[in-house]
Amino acid sequence: MQVTLPDGKSYDQPTKLFINNEWVDGHGGSIESVNPATEQVICSVEAADESDVDKAVQAARNCYENVWRKVTGAERAQLMRKLADLVEKNKDLLTSIEAADSGKPKYGNCDGDVDELIYVLRYYSGLAEKAGNGVTISTSNEKFAYTIHEPYGVCGQIIPWNYPIAMAAWKLGPCLAAGNVLVMKLSEYTPLSMLVICNLVKEAGFPPGVVNVVNGYGAKAGNRLAEHPDVDKIAFTGSTATGRSVMKAATGNMKAVTMELGGKSPLLIFDDCDLAKAIEWAHIGIMYNMGQVCSATSRILVQEGIADKFVEGFIKQCNEASILGCPLDQKTSHGPQVNKIQYEKVLGYIEKGKAEGAKCILGGEAAPQNGKGYFIKPTAFTNVNKDMTIWKEEIFGPVVVIDTFKTEEEAIAKANDTPYGLAAALFTENIRRAHRVVKELRAGQVWVNSDNDSDPRVPFGGVKQSGIGRELGEYGLSIYTQAKAVHINLD
Repeated sequence: MQVTLPDGKSYDQPTKLFINNEWVDGHGGSIESVNPATEQVICSVEAADESDVDKAVQAARNCYENVWRKVTGAERAQLMRKLADLVEKNKDLLTSIEAADSGKPKYGNCDGDVDELIYVLRYYSGLAEKAGNGVTISTSNEKFAYTIHEPYGVCGQIIPWNYPIAMAAWKLGPCLAAGNVLVMKLSEYTPLSMLVICNLVKEAGFPPGVVNVVNGYGAKAGNRLAEHPDVDKIAFTGSTATGRSVMKAATGNMKAVTMELGGKSPLLIFDDCDLAKAIEWAHIGIMYNMGQVCSATSRILVQEGIADKFVEGFIKQCNEASILGCPLDQKTSHGPQVNKIQYEKVLGYIEKGKAEGAKCILGGEAAPQNGKGYFIKPTAFTNVNKDMTIWKEEIFGPVVVIDTFKTEEEAIAKANDTPYGLAAALFTENIRRAHRVVKELRAGQVWVNSDNDSDPRVPFGGVKQSGIGRELGEYGLSIYTQAKAVHINLD
């Protein structure tokens, strides 16, 4: 289907399911892709039903058993590098598509996501030849053992709407490097960019059935993928509530699971910090991607002596650095929420905060541009307590709560008082305190004097109700292989 974007670019948008390197019809109805900045329909794509998922899984299984498992690591690496080159060649188009489909600002946001895909593919291409490496183990004079790391086979991957390209990259790269094939279920809210990338997968020369991509709703396509008896592993990124459903569905054949789930991450700001840097990073930590980040530091804890200065500086930083506007405008740093559902959900949380007695010191209202779009002003609350809804629940929008603490022990206790454990951050110039607090924070990653840093070489994941397993880095490769032990008797 020929589509013209708001910046005037015209391109051929795939609207079907990508199975066995072919575009095939979906039987689960249609899905409208809406530009959240203008509320206009971009196009409609076909959705998969359970039978379509079955077809994709069968294609993946046939490919794995007959073709892909015989492909060497060096050959996999070559294909991955070629795909990275093609993504780089089409970067400008992909960023424009992503901005229109998701509302993410093109510059500094969408372009960063495409760069992430390129980097991740190249990084894991370097590990593809090492994925099966094991160790030898001496057991006695007459015996020894060795290990082989083998791929699972067919992997199911469920991608969220907040990072359609980047989260696909985190799963696609290590999965292919380890020698698996995959069926990827895209979010019904943001399917367009990854469908375009499917054409690049075919152009790069991947055999039919290695990468299969379906659009569809979670209740049908997502659930079928998670429960499918011929899927060996499932990787999911999304809310904790949906994660529970995916885990339950996966128990039928006891498939391996990797979960990157929700968060309510704390940011601790001690009175010995570089306050200007803390303010700048605090803004990034919650307002980047319009707050639609699982690891967003949405609970800020400030030591009492500097609380007033921090709040004053944070409000100023938000007002100056959060530039609302068209996602395709180079000046825009703050776009709309991804859709009307999320927009109304976030506004509902804001009203809940006000009703429960929190003090709204910044924003707190919708901000349509030219009368259109799901824009919400950066919002901050003070006078909060642990019993308030906005303190406890993941809002997934540009809303932050700010509280104070007196001592290090109190800060740690408040930070850990949550069922989530995806991430945490702290600001201090005291190196002893930094290491001490890092050890006490119950989170999958902790940033010291920065916020929401990410690097494909560094593992990412959560504890408690924020997930299972780690993505990225060599850890991310390891979750796509399983060890086989071989015992050799020489006697």
